[in-house]
Amino acid sequence: MDWKDEYKRRVTTPEVAIRDIHDGDCIVLGHAAAVPKAIPHALAEHCEEYSDVLVFHMTTLGENELLQPRCYGHFRHVSNFLSGNSRDVVNHQHGDFFPGYFHDVPQMLGNEIRCDVAVFQATRPNAEGYCSLGVSCDYAPAAIERARKVIIEVNDKMPFTYGATTVHVSKIDHIVECSYDLPELHSAAPTAIEAAIGKHCASLISDGSTLQLGIGGIPNAVLSELGDKNDLGVHSEMFSDGVAELMKKGIINGQRKSMHKGKVVTTFIMGSRELYDFCDGNKDIELYPVDYTNDPVVIAKQYRMVSINSCLEVDLMGQVSSESIGMRQYSGIGGQVDFVRGASMSPEGKSIIAMPSTAAKGTISRIKPFLTPGSAVSTTRNDVNYLVTEYGIARLKGCTLQHRAEQLIGIAHPDFRPMLIEEYEKRFLCKYEG
Repeated sequence: MDWKDEYKRRVTTPEVAIRDIHDGDCIVLGHAAAVPKAIPHALAEHCEEYSDVLVFHMTTLGENELLQPRCYGHFRHVSNFLSGNSRDVVNHQHGDFFPGYFHDVPQMLGNEIRCDVAVFQATRPNAEGYCSLGVSCDYAPAAIERARKVIIEVNDKMPFTYGATTVHVSKIDHIVECSYDLPELHSAAPTAIEAAIGKHCASLISDGSTLQLGIGGIPNAVLSELGDKNDLGVHSEMFSDGVAELMKKGIINGQRKSMHKGKVVTTFIMGSRELYDFCDGNKDIELYPVDYTNDPVVIAKQYRMVSINSCLEVDLMGQVSSESIGMRQYSGIGGQVDFVRGASMSPEGKSIIAMPSTAAKGTISRIKPFLTPGSAVSTTRNDVNYLVTEYGIARLKGCTLQHRAEQLIGIAHPDFRPMLIEEYEKRFLCKYEG
């Protein structure tokens, strides 16, 4: 059968498509800016007809109607990474969180994570009948391959991306044609604190480095300080608008990358409409499944790999907590450890954990004698290389516990240094010399 005939035969409405979802099923939902809208809306509208349906997802931007209170008891959420719209749902016991590295998620689908129905977004098919998964590849190919039923929202506003993002029409059971804008993330201009952190991080980046960074004030501040660098590359879990701006200027060109020379490699993209338009049909950008992009062995093959990640708090031993505040799950580990370890194994590689020195409008120090009781250790003290705040850079790799504590006190906020020094002197039985 010609793929165009197959396509027409598979086109349906959301209400018809969800008839293939049954009580007790597990739905694997698309990720980040590529989260589908029509199928979750239909399921939420008919939530009373469902019982004990599990929904696996990670970050979902915009409104995810399945997270609304009227769906409690009908749909239960399981996530490996929480965000603003899912945090309270899970912490109030209408869902659950499972720890795990992002690069392990595709392998878990169909094994530790059931995968009955895959629901994702994609572009319209190209001339050969292949749809692109657009701005989010990550675990989608694995879910589509292993699910009993595959439902794709074909969105004419989804950018067509390259790499390993395509799915053929013949692999899809139900096609729901849609036209809606992708949710956008617009980062504010970096604050003075973020700008100071950005300068410190940029000082650790050499010409020819390959970067991994995320979204927000600190990554934007770092990118804004790289105007005098040459031949930078990107191999990252995700990227946002700042990377596109440096690509346009030729600063990010990937010419010294060990792998995928000349290409920006990622597994998902989040940002503005302008970013999505920039990525549409751009062959300099390639998306691959997360079990490839975030594989520490793959990351380690990049020359001068530099990873930049953030955290919630760190203790005087260098233990980093990035995903929970005490017993309250806040986000997830994402690709932090994947890239910390990969960068550490890279020739001339560096891993950086960057954070403001305080939280809660300056009332709480992020550098603490001990992590908040119950907080998860995301990146162990054995893995931490550089830690950066607005007050400077601490290199912890190869340092004793005493030297680590001294360096961390030196980059803590001055208001909290007396408290940290008191703990230091009690712990090491000597006077802190500064």
